[in-house]
Amino acid sequence: MALGLRSLILKSDWNSAQYLKFGDQRTIPVRDLLAKVPLTAPKRVIDLGCGPGNSTALLKERYPNAQITGMDSSTEMLEKARKTLPDLNFIQADLESYQLEQPADLLFSNAVFHWLPTQQRVPIMQRLLEKQAPGGVLAIQVPDNADEPSHSMMRETAQQGPWKTELEKRKPALSRFPTPHKLYDALKPLCSSVDIWKTNYFHVLENHRAIVEWVKGTGLRPFLDPLPNHQQERFLQLYHEKLQRAYAPLKDGKVMLRYPRLFVVAVRA
Repeated sequence: MALGLRSLILKSDWNSAQYLKFGDQRTIPVRDLLAKVPLTAPKRVIDLGCGPGNSTALLKERYPNAQITGMDSSTEMLEKARKTLPDLNFIQADLESYQLEQPADLLFSNAVFHWLPTQQRVPIMQRLLEKQAPGGVLAIQVPDNADEPSHSMMRETAQQGPWKTELEKRKPALSRFPTPHKLYDALKPLCSSVDIWKTNYFHVLENHRAIVEWVKGTGLRPFLDPLPNHQQERFLQLYHEKLQRAYAPLKDGKVMLRYPRLFVVAVRA
């Protein structure tokens, strides 16, 4: 099956068009997280890692009178967000070094914290909560799919080609997120409540190539970005072949991508 491999090769920065190919599906968890935020009229909201603005738009829709700021480290993503939401404020910053100038009623984060170095994830959550006023909310959602075939096949492919040494040196695989138990124990001393849950989403996609397209905008980037173009092509060929064996087609020929996600809503004491 032809995969159109040259069209799948990544750029070094985030690609908003690639990310938004599955914008509707990617936005469902944003709605689910926002539905559990226990605030009716926050004055100040910050979207941490706003990406192309799909999550920021929902925040604006729910809280039209709030001062909403989108923050992201990607120039390309911010350009898209500013074009989509020209009346909102967007800033470029890195979550690892980002400092709150003043408390926000809501710190909202969709699919960002899992990109942080493993040892920094919980400390950054704690640092943000420490700066919050009583009643301030930190609400995050992250993929929790390290053991899904879509991601285990990335690691397997990384071990089976001429790129093995380079990728082992860079260690691109995203590590597992802290368990709900660890998250609760770390955040509860700062909070009046910590609500944690996990949801499995089942996305019906056209074919196995669509799975490649989905993860190309996110999880595949650390594996492909270090490689020259010809190795990216071969990596994608092998990865696609593995997906065909891992995901059985549905009766209508489509495939089902299971996508677990972890949610946390913490309220500052």
